[in-house]
This record gives sequence, C-alpha cells and structure tokens, in this order.
Amino acid sequence: MSLTGELTRIVGPAGVLTEAGDLIAYASDHKAVGVPPLVVVLPAETRQVAEIVRVCAARRIALIPRGAGTGTVGGVVPEAPAVVLDLSRLNRLLGVDRANLLADAEAGMITGDFQRAMEDQGLFFPPDPASRDISTLGGNAATNAGGMRAVKYGVTADWIAALEVVLADGRTIRAGVRTRKGVVGYDLKHLFIGSEGTLGVITALTLRLIPKPAARHTVLGIFPELATAGRAIHAILHGGATPAAMELMDAVALDAVRGRIGDLIPPGHATLLIDTDGDADRAARDAETIGRLLRESGATEVRRAADKKEADQLWSARRAISPALYEIRPNKIADDITVPVSRLIELFAGVTRIARKHRLLHACYGHAGDGNVHVNLLYDPQNGDEAERARLAREEIFRLTLALGGTLSGEHGVGSTKRAFLPWEQSAALIDLQRRLKRTFDPLDILNPGKVFP
Repeated sequence: MSLTGELTRIVGPAGVLTEAGDLIAYASDHKAVGVPPLVVVLPAETRQVAEIVRVCAARRIALIPRGAGTGTVGGVVPEAPAVVLDLSRLNRLLGVDRANLLADAEAGMITGDFQRAMEDQGLFFPPDPASRDISTLGGNAATNAGGMRAVKYGVTADWIAALEVVLADGRTIRAGVRTRKGVVGYDLKHLFIGSEGTLGVITALTLRLIPKPAARHTVLGIFPELATAGRAIHAILHGGATPAAMELMDAVALDAVRGRIGDLIPPGHATLLIDTDGDADRAARDAETIGRLLRESGATEVRRAADKKEADQLWSARRAISPALYEIRPNKIADDITVPVSRLIELFAGVTRIARKHRLLHACYGHAGDGNVHVNLLYDPQNGDEAERARLAREEIFRLTLALGGTLSGEHGVGSTKRAFLPWEQSAALIDLQRRLKRTFDPLDILNPGKVFP
C-alpha cells in the first residue's frame, strides 16, 4: 500500500492533503520558507497519531508535528521530503477539575480559546503569547512559549502539570502528575517541553489554573529615550509593586500600529505598557505605585486606561506590532533575544549602535519585565545590499547578547534559523549530550529532523 493509502486508512480521505495548492501552505511558518511536504495528515485522536508515527517509522520517512504554524524560526518547516502532522483537529477541551484547579485539553486547541473557556468559569490560565488567538497549546508547550505575563506568572512550562506524548516508535506515554508534588522517576515532562517536536509528539496536556483575578488596571508611561525606560523597569521591579505584564515599545514599533492607537499613546522614543491584577485593592494599589515610579524615573507622561475597552485597545495594538512592521519595510529579521534585566540599557544602546553602523531601521519591543526583547531589523531585499547588512547586524547583536550574559532565544526556540548559532551559546559537550538524548528518543531520526542542532 502507498504512503498516502496507509495514512488515508488511518484518518480517512478528509484527513489527508496531497494537492499542490494545499501542500504549499505547509512549506513555511510565520517567517521561514522550506519545501512543500510529501503529504499532510490531520489526525483527530491520539490513537491515530500513534498509528501515523508507526507508519513513518516503518518507512523511515520524516514526520514534522505542526500546530498553527505561527513560529518564526522554521521549527515546523520541511527542509526535505517529509510528512507534516497537522494537529489542528485535536482541539477539544477534555475536562475541567475545578477542585484541583486543573484542566485537560488536546494539543491543537487554540490557546486563546482555552483561556476564554476558563475565564467563563471564573478560572485563569496565565501564559499569554502575543499569538494566543492563533497559536495552539501544543505548539506553546513544544517551544515553551513565554508572553506578556511572564514577568509575574512565568512561562508555559510553569503551568503544565502533565503531557500525553506519542514517542518515535508509536508508543504513548504520560509524563507528569496531577498533584502539586511528584518526584517519582526522572522529570521527563520538562524534557519534552521546549523540544520543538524533536523528541515526541505532544497530543494532550493537563494544565494548571488559578482563580481569575478580580481586577485589572493598565498604566502607560511615555519616555524620552530607551535608557530612561530601562531605568524605570528596574525601579518598578524593585519598587514594591507586582506588574502582571510590562511591555516595552520603541518609537518605530509604535509608528507601525499608530492607526490602531490614534492619540492613546503620544509620540515618544519609548513607551512602557503595564498591567496590574489581583483583588481590587491590590491591583489598584500596585497601579498607583507603578504610576509614581514611572514619574520618578523620568516619564514625560503617565496615563491610566479609562476602562476595559481602552485597555484592550492598547494591548491589541501591542499584539499587532510584529505583522504591522511589514508596512514599514517589506522584510525583517526578527529575534527574541533575552538578557538579564540589569543589562537592558546596555542592550538598547548596543542595538542602536549596531543598527546605525549598518544603516538599518530597527524596532525594539517586547517583554521588558523579564529582559526578553524582540529586536527587528527592517530591510528591503530589493534595496542593494540591505539584506546582507541586516544579516551581519544580526550576528553582531547575537554576540552582544551573549556578552551581556543573555540567551539567543527567550521563547521562540531554535528551529532551523538559529541552529548555526547554537555553538555560540552552548559548549560542545552540552550539544553532544543533547544529540545523544535525541538519538535515544528517536534513533531513526524521523521526528522533525535537522532542527535545533547544526
């Protein structure tokens, strides 16, 4: 039986895509472009995923797990003939355990849909990637996505109690426990989180919840320069208040979404957009404290969102920055470098210096409260050597990041676009250990081959 025939037997004809027009959509993610897959298969349950993996293992055909394809590093992009495993049909909420503040969901469920379903029940799932309305729970786990609320609530890994995973030989395991504590055996759950689909296929998750915060306040600080905003970040983190989110946006980033915000944010060189949450008294008190700290740190203007509608408009604009930057230049190199918060001012100065050296327009925005900055080098590939200048500038920014004690990816992962730089950050011994782990979990190298390691 042909490969397509075997896959059709497992999922039915509606779950197998073979037309060129369908396949081309799976040759890229949000940024990277590869080759179209041999076939795309859309399972509807874990049993089908396990059968598909066994078929690919028997044929020694590469299998690439894919959520919504919102990544930016080529993590789900085929570089050679492969089967793409589209998990979007595994999108069910399986149950909510209110007593123990847990919920079970399939890996293809959209993160924002899951969050709204929990909030309808008075519960809260804090991980908050900017792509939450299109990215999936499984994809967020596979990259250990962060997001805007990481400054207070941490990243995706902090909210996963357990995972259901299909291994490279088709066996299905459960890694993790439903209890708050559990130290029996190795902590394999955290090995699968952030592994970018190279060790197993995440099919379902048990997620931790908290009661939905009763109140939320949004505060805005406008600054004359990035360095002043950097000092304000330090003051807030040490000032006795607890921000639930603290986002930096420079002037170029704000210009990209000016049509969305109108005069809500006046022009300036840097803006901090901050949320507080909790019970009504605590959220209001933290907002007052943060407003005072912003003024004391040199903000030229401090504002509070008038109501939920205005706050949502501000946060919607923040989420729209990445795609909006294409309206300024037709292409960009976007990275999610992260440095210790105490080194942010040096990072801002260094990025500005490097961009000027290479005559490039750049935008900085992102999760300032945890040192995770999205640096975007904007360029026109039709404009002389601008693309090459952007490439060289990126390498200099990577070296600067590492010199400041940082990491080359805070939340997007390595995929294919950063794998060449892995030896810049990690030792040969550490990379070798990870390669050996990969061979142990996937001896035939069928799960997302070629990703992460150079």
